[in-house]
Amino acid sequence: MSARQLRDKIIEGDCIEALRALPSGCADLVFADPPYNLQLGGNLTRPDQSVVDGVDDEWDKFADFAAYDAFTRDWLSECRRVLKDDGAIWVIGSYHNIFRVGSILQDLGFWVLNDIVWRKTNPMPNFKGTRFTNAHETLIWASKSKESKYTFHYDALKMLNEDLQMRSDWTLPLCTGAERLKDKEGRKLHPTQKPEALLHRVVLATSRPGDLIVDPFFGTGASGAAAKRLGRHYLGIERDPTYAAAAKARLKKVTPAAAEDIMVTKSKREEPRVPFGQVIEAGFIRPGDMLVSPDGRHRARVRADGSLAVGDVTGSIHRIGAHVTSAPACNGWSFWSLETKRGPQPIEHFRREIRRQMAMAPSA
Repeated sequence: MSARQLRDKIIEGDCIEALRALPSGCADLVFADPPYNLQLGGNLTRPDQSVVDGVDDEWDKFADFAAYDAFTRDWLSECRRVLKDDGAIWVIGSYHNIFRVGSILQDLGFWVLNDIVWRKTNPMPNFKGTRFTNAHETLIWASKSKESKYTFHYDALKMLNEDLQMRSDWTLPLCTGAERLKDKEGRKLHPTQKPEALLHRVVLATSRPGDLIVDPFFGTGASGAAAKRLGRHYLGIERDPTYAAAAKARLKKVTPAAAEDIMVTKSKREEPRVPFGQVIEAGFIRPGDMLVSPDGRHRARVRADGSLAVGDVTGSIHRIGAHVTSAPACNGWSFWSLETKRGPQPIEHFRREIRRQMAMAPSA
């Protein structure tokens, strides 16, 4: 299949066989919600003796840990093959399986970037009172290799979190209400349906518009819904025809956001480099102008080649900033301002203007 033929498809069948049929290096991101191998024994009842609707499906049952490990190694190996060199993977699990999955990830050459604790606001109580209430699940985020230049929209996540750095503990509710898909009898269709809010954060943070996100355990399509809504492409693999049919119906109802609405706050690392000399060439600052420090104690003369001079010492805006403050390093862009009759103007403003002009310029 070509890259275009892989977009926005649901493949019904075994995940390992389906992954093996995909071309190498086709995926930008993998999101995997594999069987947890919960090893439940018998029914779990509430204090009123009603039965808890737990996960007792055949797809979550394995003969022993060795069988589960072999299964995990097989599907993770194929995921690594289909990922691009700069691709990454997310795997979600519970204490039953996530440590085994993490070990195999590392054995296969993935490079773990973070583990995320999804803290549930409405977890199921521990009815027997024999353990702590299991109130979280763990997500592992890993790049294909240590050398991968993976995607991470740090500043977009900070914006999502009201200008605070996004932490590795996420507090989100379970999938409930109208989002929870039900069967004809009104029972939940899939026992482990994930909230779309969780997938929104994953997709927004670690992929770009137009990327292909592969989900080998597609279920009812939460990852596909988030991908479609955010302008990405999905490829889901699901062996249960009931789940696959529900996912298809769900995805038909999803309306993608407009192209201008899925743009995210860019990291400074993603912005084009603008040397200080370019500010001089553009005429915003002239040779002979004076730059001033934030406290007004230090002044430096601008030279034609973009260097600054303080007495007999010359150097870049960063070196001279460090020199006058006796600091090991200095960000000259945030330190210096242009001295004008109207007061100091931060030189960072001129760099922003040049970047704005570069963004507006038609591509060749």
